[in-house]
Amino acid sequence: MRVAIAGAGAVGRSIARELLEKHHEVLLIDKDPTKVREDRIDGATWLLGDACEVANLEEARLEDCDVVVGATGDDKTNLVVSLLAKTEFAVRRVVARINHPANEWLFTEAWGVDTAVSTPRVLASLVEEAVEVGDIVRLFGIREGQANLVELTLPEDAPCAGYPVRDLRLPKDTTLVGIVRGRRVISPSPEEPLEAGDELLFVTLPEAEDALRAAVLPRDGDETADDAPTAYDPLSG
Repeated sequence: MRVAIAGAGAVGRSIARELLEKHHEVLLIDKDPTKVREDRIDGATWLLGDACEVANLEEARLEDCDVVVGATGDDKTNLVVSLLAKTEFAVRRVVARINHPANEWLFTEAWGVDTAVSTPRVLASLVEEAVEVGDIVRLFGIREGQANLVELTLPEDAPCAGYPVRDLRLPKDTTLVGIVRGRRVISPSPEEPLEAGDELLFVTLPEAEDALRAAVLPRDGDETADDAPTAYDPLSG
């Protein structure tokens, strides 16, 4: 995969290193000559120039990129890069960094942005993740919030713990995309057993989140209501 990153600051360089470790081709673009230093990241290619100028993006061969990332510290620059990447070069996927939460409403498909990443929102989600074990945590929205990437950590009394992924009865328009178990990231095969403490990553619609919670987590009062239906029974029809 070929990825162009506009912005060679700390954020852009960190993204580049992660992608290079996964054997992707990475181009870093920045107009600041003090940031364009090839000795900083082995394997990356560099372009000194303003990513908001079409001529520089043509030199970068943006039309050959699978993904473009607007990772500068300036929201206006990230928006312009996103719009040019999508409208002038037909880049399939555009990801943009939001620096100031007040500007979040601008980062939409109208500006060419497929996925917007807000650092404050991500940090807030991570804080919630630390204190809300057993509840759904929204990590970020996809396509203007039409769908969400959400995380759910299975509590000790999770009724689905010990059962394989194939027995999960998920609501419509919800997909389990990953399991984080300790230091492992697991692709959720049908035979993979779920364990208490697993962090489950789902892509789901906002309106399906309550049904997802009911499908995976125990219901309040399950331990005292003998005649209440159980929240999870893999043998039930």
